[in-house]
Formats: sequence, C-alpha cells, structure tokens
Amino acid sequence: MDKTSPRRNLTGLTPRALIAAVVLTVLCGLWIMQAEVVVLATQITESVPALPAVAVLILMVLVNPLLRRLGPRAAFTRAEIFIIYAFLLVTTTLAGCGIIRFFFALLPVVFYFDTPENRLETLQGDLPTWLVPHDRELIRKLYEGVEAGEPIPWGAWVKPLTVWTFFFLLLWLTMLCLVVLIRRQWVERERLAFPLLQLPLEMVPPDPTLSAGGERRRGIGTALASGRGAGGLLPAFFRNPIMWMGFALAALYNLLNIAHAFNPAVVAPGKYFNLGALFTERPWSAVQPLVLHYRPEMVGFGYLVSTEVSFSIWVFFLFTKLQAILCDIAAYDVAGRPFVQEQSLGAYLALALFLLWIARRHLREVWRGMGRPLEREQTEPLPYRWAGAGLVVGFVGLVVFCWRAGMMAWVAATYLLLVLAVAFVYTRIRGEAGIPLIWMFPYYQQKKALLYTLGSAPLMPQGETRTLTLFALLTFLSRGYFPSTMGYQLENLKLAEEGRIRARAMVLVLVLSLVVGLVVSYGLHLWPFYTYGAGTLRGGIWGTGIAISEYQMVVTYTEAPQARDPARIVASAFGFVLTTALMVLRLIFLRFPLHPLGYCMATAYGTLIWWSFFFVWLCKVAIFRLGGVRLYRRLIPGFIGFALGHFFTAGLVWGWWSTLGGALGSDEVFRRYGVWFG
Repeated sequence: MDKTSPRRNLTGLTPRALIAAVVLTVLCGLWIMQAEVVVLATQITESVPALPAVAVLILMVLVNPLLRRLGPRAAFTRAEIFIIYAFLLVTTTLAGCGIIRFFFALLPVVFYFDTPENRLETLQGDLPTWLVPHDRELIRKLYEGVEAGEPIPWGAWVKPLTVWTFFFLLLWLTMLCLVVLIRRQWVERERLAFPLLQLPLEMVPPDPTLSAGGERRRGIGTALASGRGAGGLLPAFFRNPIMWMGFALAALYNLLNIAHAFNPAVVAPGKYFNLGALFTERPWSAVQPLVLHYRPEMVGFGYLVSTEVSFSIWVFFLFTKLQAILCDIAAYDVAGRPFVQEQSLGAYLALALFLLWIARRHLREVWRGMGRPLEREQTEPLPYRWAGAGLVVGFVGLVVFCWRAGMMAWVAATYLLLVLAVAFVYTRIRGEAGIPLIWMFPYYQQKKALLYTLGSAPLMPQGETRTLTLFALLTFLSRGYFPSTMGYQLENLKLAEEGRIRARAMVLVLVLSLVVGLVVSYGLHLWPFYTYGAGTLRGGIWGTGIAISEYQMVVTYTEAPQARDPARIVASAFGFVLTTALMVLRLIFLRFPLHPLGYCMATAYGTLIWWSFFFVWLCKVAIFRLGGVRLYRRLIPGFIGFALGHFFTAGLVWGWWSTLGGALGSDEVFRRYGVWFG
C-alpha cells in the first residue's frame, strides 16, 4: 500500500479531520452557549477532559465502525480521531467561565457599574481604547440587550478582540515553547503516567489495517480489556463487563440524584456530606468547612494516580485542618488563617525550581541544541533553538504588551513569571497525577502575592493608578484558568506519540485550535449578551462581582494603601520550605511516603478533592493486599468506566436535558441538581 494513502497517513492532520474539528467546535459552541451562558444548567467546559470533547469522542467511536462498512476510506483513522479530540479539548475549554467569560466580565465593568460612591470612573482613563471599548452605549447594550431588530455591533469589538487574540496567542506560544523544552525530560526520562490519556487510548481502537501489523499500543488498560482486538463493532473497552460495572455505578449515583430533583421524596446520595457540621465547639469548629464531596471522575482517574500521591493529598489536607485548630487554640483569629492558598503558592514555586533542577542535565543538552542542532531534534515538536527563541521572544512580547498598555514593566514581568511558574507545576501535576480539575492551582495568589509582599505603594508611584488598573484587568490570568490549559499542551503532545501522529503536526493543531477556539468563544458570548442582555441572564456574566471588587480595590488604595502582610509572607515561605524539605527527604529516603505534589494539591484545592483521594487510596490498599498488581490492573477499566459513566450521565444526558428544560423556561427542577465539574 502506498505510504501516502489515507490508511497509511499517520500524521492524522488531514483536511477532513480539520474540517470536522472546526464544524464540531461550532456545534459544541452552540451547546455551550445555551448550557452555560443563556440557561446556566451546567458548566460542561470546566470538566477535565472537556466534556464536549469527550462527547465527540464517544460519538466518533460509535459511528466510525458504521462508516467503515461503507468503505475502508470512509472511516476516520485513529490518528484523525485523536486530532479532532485534541482540537476540541482546547477550543471548548477556552469558552469556559474561567477564561473568555471572566475576560468579558473584566473589560467593561468600570464603564457600566461606576457610581459617585465607588468612583470607578476615575479609572476609565487608565484603560487604552485599543484594549477596552469606551463607548458607553456599546457597553450599556451589552448588559441590557439591543432593541428588537437592531443588529449586534460586531464591528465595534473587532479591534480590541484582535489585540487580545494576539495577547492570548503570545501567551499560548510561550507556554507551548516551555512544554517543548521540558517534554523529553518528563515523557521519556521520568516517564510520567498521563492518567487522563487512558480514556481516549482505551476508547479508540487501533485501525484494523494497522493492528494486524502490530501497531504499538501503550494504554494501561489495553491488555486488560478482555477484548479480541479491533475486529468487533465496538472497541474491546466497550465489551468489557468490568468497565460497564463501573459505568453503571456512576450512572446509578446520578440517576438517583436526578430522580430526587424531580421528586424530593426519592432518597438520593446528593453531591456532598457536610462533616464539618458535626464539629461545633471550639477549637474543633476550626476544621470547618470539612465537606465530603462525591466526585466520581476524581475516583475514576484517581485510581491511576500513585498511592503515594493519593495518600499525601488527604494527609496534608488534614494537616491544614490541624493548623487551623492550633491557630484557634492560640487565639490567632486573623481572617484567612492558616493561609492555605498562600502556602500553596510557596509550594508551587519551590516545586517549579526543583523540577528545573532535576532536569538540569536535560536542559544543558537543550542549550547545546540551540547552538548546534541535535540529531534527535527531528522527532521533537519544535527544534530547540525555535522553542528557546519562542520562549524568550514570547515572554518579552507579553511584557512589552503590558508596558504599552500602561503597566510598569517590572510588575508585568514579575506577575507573568508567577503565572508561568504556577502553570508549569500544574502541567506537571496533569502529567504525573492526572487530577481532573482545571482549578487545581493556588488561584488568585499570583496576583495577591505581589500585593501582600510589597504592599500597594510600589505599584502606584506618585499615586498613579495605571499599573494597578491594568493589574486588575489581567486578573483573568490568576483568578481564571487560561494558564491551566498548558496541561492540554503536554497531554496532546503525548497523545500524538501514542497515536503515531507527527509531533509537529500536533503543534500546528494546538495553534489552530487556539485561534478557532477564541473566535468561536467571542461569538458565543457576545451574541447572547447583546440579544438578551448580559445583566438579565441567569447569574449575569460570570465573575462580574470579582471584577468590580478588583477595580474597587484600586480606588481604595488611592486613599488607604495596602501595607505588606507579614503573616501571608510567612505562610508562603512556610509552603516553600516544607515543599523543599519533602523533596530532599524523597531524594534521601526512596520509600518516604509523603509526596510534595500531594501538599501542593491539598493546599490549592484540597477541600474539593481530599475525600475522593482518601476513598481511592483505601480502595487501592485493599486491592493490592487482596489481589496484588494483577487485580489492580484488571480493575482499571472499571474505574475508567466509573469516570466515563459520570461524564455521560451527569454531563451529556442531564446536561442536555437540563439545557433543553431551561430553554423552555422550566429550569427550577434542574437547579436542584446542578452539576459543576470545576
């Protein structure tokens, strides 16, 4: 067979794959618009992996065998399916509440919500017209809607959104170059597990014409799927009874909650149990909130996480509760104590430095490759000299962008370094632990750290507010989760390797998906905002309250500057030192049970994940003692099915049902069981 034929085209980057990816992005965008912006039935874009991409993956896996019966060239190849899946992971995530929706919340608030009391009008001149529209009528219609028959003013948004697209693209390429430079160290030398990739690798079977020739499959559960190759109508993964047992358990959990939403008399497990309500006396009341969140996707993918990490997550979460109790005993009643998120930022920064130190030998090779290309660079996503230059040029370009907008260069550089450092560690967490949570980072702290470390005075010399105003505008980089999409960059490059897709083809896919995703996201937000009025939609624009408070703080600082906060500085230093100590101990004692990643995650978002990982840790300990590695491997499809069953029932079935019900005006029932994947 000719190597250029579609059946042997292992790049996957075919015209039909790209066309299908773009069309499916638009269709998923309509679903997202109705579900999240108009009705707010469920936040499908917050899930990891992105739920619309999972829905498309399920659809293609089920439809592809039927297409194959039409002819060998009619069906999509495995590589093409992976390309489409990777494309939608990025495009649909961009439309989420923590990226474009929050971005739109930050742009116009000082023009619409200004009053004589809050004095936001004094900040309007700090925002350049090429960055934020100043037309009050344009912004009023954004919140209140246009008149019947009046066109949506798309043209007024072209210039600022084009400028912001350049900013997003510059940051995206900067993160991508960083991933390229560290990829070999993490993927080939440290051999990270990439738990989240097991879902597409198990669901999509090898191409029939290639499996006979021994296509390489490295998904963990492939050998366990008790199937008979790729020859059936469905992949072996879907013929595995253990997978369906896990799927059924997750479906039952959600169906009981759905039935309870329609009839409160039905007994249902609910979404959580408030264990903290049992502790009402001081000092034990300091453990509140102590909630047992039921998250099937956490348990499902958490089964693939190492026992050390699972153990460390819940141990360090309880450690933070012990800190709170000790603070209460010591009568240290300062708001925010024991400053868990500040500890997390220190932990993330320490881990970022440690990861670079561990990779020092690899980075020396990368440095040599920038001067003299290495032979193995042919298989890299980008030549090292391109990636190195892209990282430097991209970062400098971002600083210049912020400086041109009015922010002091050193503030912009420091802020962006913190943002990239946190994104770097988050990406490591995704590769090693695969935590299915887009918010798994010390959100807000990248910005707050500058303020509680330096105070506000150095950021507003002579009382000039432009830097702080721009700082407020860029809150979406720390309070939102755009930098977390760096995790998809690493995972998609690994997916390219597993799917026999050229790495440089996947780089092109990543760039195209960002541009397409941004354009679609702009449209699916501006259309309902102007059609219905953003202020009349359920909940308004996500993050509006945060945006107002961010700008309001700038006005407050002009009257009462914020002083340095020693307590938070100490908390960050404590997180840094403790994480460093954990890493040193793991280097000295190979069987040391506490993992620094567990501390990072427990302090970042432990309240949401600790119970799931305590439960999955208990399961794994029991499984290893009862049946050893053999039983553990045999049950992997069941746990993946448990996660898939939750995505399917809560995300697809209930998500579509609630979206339709909300569109028809009967959304009260659906609010009783709101499913949020974030």
